[in-house]
Amino acid sequence: MSAPYAAPFAAEDDVPRVLDRREGPYGEVVLRRHGGLLQIIANGTFLMDTSDGRSERLLVDLARDALGGRKEPGVLIGGLGVGFSLAHASADPAWGRITVVEREPAVIDWHAKGQAPPLAGISGAALADPRTEVVRADLLEHLRTTTATYDALCLDIDNGPDWTVTEDNGVLYAPAGLAACAARLTVGGVLAVWSARPSAAFEGTLRKCGFRAVRTEEIPVARGVPDVVHLAVKAA
Repeated sequence: MSAPYAAPFAAEDDVPRVLDRREGPYGEVVLRRHGGLLQIIANGTFLMDTSDGRSERLLVDLARDALGGRKEPGVLIGGLGVGFSLAHASADPAWGRITVVEREPAVIDWHAKGQAPPLAGISGAALADPRTEVVRADLLEHLRTTTATYDALCLDIDNGPDWTVTEDNGVLYAPAGLAACAARLTVGGVLAVWSARPSAAFEGTLRKCGFRAVRTEEIPVARGVPDVVHLAVKAA
């Protein structure tokens, strides 16, 4: 496991400081520094920071393991975020094509624009990986319009099925959205969905939509409700 990423900081960074604030296509997005951490906030809701990344890495590893040794599988990562999932996938030679879909231009810029992008310390090597492609698009729109197929979909675009950042994201976790996911998966492909808390209702929806081997893996936390990864396999 790689160590948590800490951005260089001075004493005055003990007070949260906004590095960039933009009005994006889906509302306000903010990059903030607090101590040695960088934080992403969307429409006033905390999304993620650079404090750990265990659950983001586990999202990728669980999907790979569930593929049962498939040779050079292609993976779509839904949501660039702070870059932990992308960086972890790129560090693993088992993956073939790595596609990242991110709808917020600002988030992509924080990784790749300018002389010293603030999040390049996490994602720089992965973005230079020839296997990596970044697509700026709404995830559901991409799933519905692309002709590409993937062996794994690793989705981390919200706080989970029961706690979406924007209202329209709820469609992704409903039958119509899951049908779009299934259409882009190869037979036996794996859908892995990060969530800030378990959702028995989402497990039930996955089963009703024809996915098999549905299960939920918890990521232990010091206190409170654990993060989880929901896993499901596309049936033949």
